[in-house]
Amino acid sequence: MVAAPSVQIAVLRGRDDECRALRDLLDHPAGGGALLFQGEPGTGRTALVDRAHRYAPDRLVLAATALPGEATLPYAGLQRLLDPVLDRADTLPAQQRGLFRRVMAGAGCPPGQRLALSMAVRGLLAAVARDRPVLCTLDDLDLGDRPTAEVLAFVARRVHRLPVAVVLTGATDTDALTGGIPTHRLRPLDESQSRTLLADLLPTGLTAPVAAVLTGLARGNPQALVDLATALTPGQARGEEPPPARVPADGALARGYRIRLGRLPTDARRLLLLAALDGESDPATLLRAARAAGTAVAALAPAETAGLVRVGPQRVVFPQPLARAMVESTATLAERRTAHLLLARVLDGPGHRLRRTLHLAAAAVGPDPALAAALETAAVADRVGYPTASVALQRAAELTDQPDLAATRLVAAARYAWSAGQPQRARLLLRRLPATPVHPVVAGRAELLRGELELRCGTIPAALAALLAAAEALAGADRTAALGALVRAGEAACFAGDQFRYAEVARRAEALRRPAAPAGTELLSAYLTGVAATLRGDHERGGPALRRAVVLGGQLTGPALTPAALTLAAAAGLLVGVDRATHRLADRAVELARARGELSTLPRALELRAAAEYWLGRHEAAAASSREGLRVARAGGQTNCAHVHLGMLAVLAAIRADRDDSLRRIREIGEGPGPGSRPYALAQWALSVLDLTDGRPDDAAARLVALARPGTGRGQVLIQVMATPYLVEAAAHTAHRPAALAALAVFDRWVTSTASPSRRALSARCHALLAPRGGTTAEAEFRTALRLHPAEAGPFERARTELLFGRELRRGRRPRDAREHLHRARETFTCLGVTTWAELAGAELRAAGESVGGPDLPVARVLTGQQLRIAQLVAEGATNREIAARLFLSTRTVDHHLRNIFHRLGIRSRTELARAIT
Repeated sequence: MVAAPSVQIAVLRGRDDECRALRDLLDHPAGGGALLFQGEPGTGRTALVDRAHRYAPDRLVLAATALPGEATLPYAGLQRLLDPVLDRADTLPAQQRGLFRRVMAGAGCPPGQRLALSMAVRGLLAAVARDRPVLCTLDDLDLGDRPTAEVLAFVARRVHRLPVAVVLTGATDTDALTGGIPTHRLRPLDESQSRTLLADLLPTGLTAPVAAVLTGLARGNPQALVDLATALTPGQARGEEPPPARVPADGALARGYRIRLGRLPTDARRLLLLAALDGESDPATLLRAARAAGTAVAALAPAETAGLVRVGPQRVVFPQPLARAMVESTATLAERRTAHLLLARVLDGPGHRLRRTLHLAAAAVGPDPALAAALETAAVADRVGYPTASVALQRAAELTDQPDLAATRLVAAARYAWSAGQPQRARLLLRRLPATPVHPVVAGRAELLRGELELRCGTIPAALAALLAAAEALAGADRTAALGALVRAGEAACFAGDQFRYAEVARRAEALRRPAAPAGTELLSAYLTGVAATLRGDHERGGPALRRAVVLGGQLTGPALTPAALTLAAAAGLLVGVDRATHRLADRAVELARARGELSTLPRALELRAAAEYWLGRHEAAAASSREGLRVARAGGQTNCAHVHLGMLAVLAAIRADRDDSLRRIREIGEGPGPGSRPYALAQWALSVLDLTDGRPDDAAARLVALARPGTGRGQVLIQVMATPYLVEAAAHTAHRPAALAALAVFDRWVTSTASPSRRALSARCHALLAPRGGTTAEAEFRTALRLHPAEAGPFERARTELLFGRELRRGRRPRDAREHLHRARETFTCLGVTTWAELAGAELRAAGESVGGPDLPVARVLTGQQLRIAQLVAEGATNREIAARLFLSTRTVDHHLRNIFHRLGIRSRTELARAIT
């Protein structure tokens, strides 16, 4: 086994608030107070008590842990807690002293004297605290005798004026007993905290897939993570052996649950096991099962009182995340088998076929071909959720005695697990395939699924290799599946920035093309043909094929109507600029994926919806789609999709000039994606937009030029095309101008093939920026762009065109004409809440001679807009040459402005100017 450290972990992960509360309580010895920590077993209650002891080196510590074995002995816990200070009872008043000593001797406390006893205990602690502040702790107060808990709860509510601190812990059902005590409910750790705790426990390392399995099993319970890490073998830690399927039954957490369950009556434990084993847990089934077991459902009441289960009108719920699993794992094999058979007997209705068969399968011993076939039939025909279908087919494979059939069912179980958003489970099921060769078609489908998993969650080179191998294996038997593999292979090539490999994908797809193919198959073929032609710049062939894919996507019905097919049609629509159709298809894919529970396709569908919303000018909607896509991708382990959504969020934040948010998203991407990948390209695009708004056009152009290398098929050509308007704006008057001209030629060929008004407007704006300054061509192109900007699209890009046109007119010494456009731009940016762009428009207005509100600086009242901008750049440390480059001025003009600035402000140096600005 892997040696998890036995020493106390220095940091309690996910318990910062609780540790802070303990410090606040104990840092002032003269003060008093109480804290109660509630949580299910294993959430760190005892660790917090230990932390309290560590925080109180100058206090007298009175500590006890409630013992279930003494639960029937009144005040047994109180006697153990106060044993070190019993000799101080002489300080109590005579009546209290006598009562206290009788109770500690085991004589009990009459009901009418419980208040007196509680006051005696408080008085005893006060007397002890005169010599030294006291810390009094009782762990698991709900497991011991109730009279002790009642007395300590009473005292805890009345020590705030004494140098006495009381720290109690208990389960989540102690509110009636401990009301009025400041309480912290210990929540499950989140995924990040769970992974960090695993790193603490296993510093030698743990593979990411295994870590994901362990965090899923632990459900945020720290003790479960400790138990899993302790029981892990070296092979499991490296991912070479199957990981654990459940929290160890001999671990500390299981022992804690056994204690809690052992306090329940036998009938309550039996019904609790029945509820735990029946996954759907409806009250009607539990009622019939209770009758079949010879008891009544009322026998479950003690378990409800203990907070282990809650029976509602429609469902039986286990409130604590791990309770169901622990009830099952702590039962014996014989108890579980008996319960499964009983549930199968009572689930005799026609709507319970799969549930009944699953219980029979759970009780089966050895291969059972008939039961395996019944499981498969029920899983496919009963339209159950993907998780349940995956479990059913996995068990069917285990009961199958024919290797090829077992492999087929295992691959189907893995496919259902992937559809349900459980990639780690899908990987583990694929690893169970026999090492000996299985049928080529089954092997091809397994390889296809491996490729999809790698594409979304793993390494792109491995995905591409697996998908091409799957396409070859399936070509002769399942042409549609082979084409689907090629579509994914093409996506992998584009994700990695290796578009040149799409030619190979297209050649393979062409060999699979057949006349009069079904709509779903024709959609795949049309998409592959269209993308391949578009990537090589052949829009005359690519455009019609992609538009055909869009039409086919809108006509899909029956089994061909899937989220994946709609997503593919949406991707085609994006490439031909039919943004509204793209949005409809992507939105329909999102809704269908949600309705069917196909979580594996949801992040990609949301990615395409966000892209369509970007082109439609709906930036806020695009950000919302990307945020949802990020959440779903992270929840489903789709790292690569998550990185794409982070990149899109970074771009959208940069366009809003929200530097902090954009950089935060880029940091979240990290160093995982390679330099040629799509997430990397999106991050570079975002950084270039920030460079542009900060007045660094040369840096912005350099980033965007490096995104792709035309003619080689390497790099992110599609991202560079999307970012071309920013590239042209940044490079128009820098050394990168030739590259901008080349990028604009590619952009224009694409725009011409799409006939999209918004893209044509951007193209006209780009041509205006590259036209000779002050000429009629630039003005004509700007006016064309303003005319083409769709009225129904978002106003942001139109406002950007107004700003750029106004700036051009001002620099052409036409300030009066410029102000009209700059006012509209500033007004639109202000309404949209993009203050940085509004400030840029305001600065241009001031430079055009308009008096507008500016920065809240004294110098702003003295300087013109142009002078103020130069002064700010000087304050930032820019040289005259750098200022000239940023503001598209000559160095001589900057010198002239700077002399006037010095004269107006009555200063003599750049240092004085920086001081005046700041």
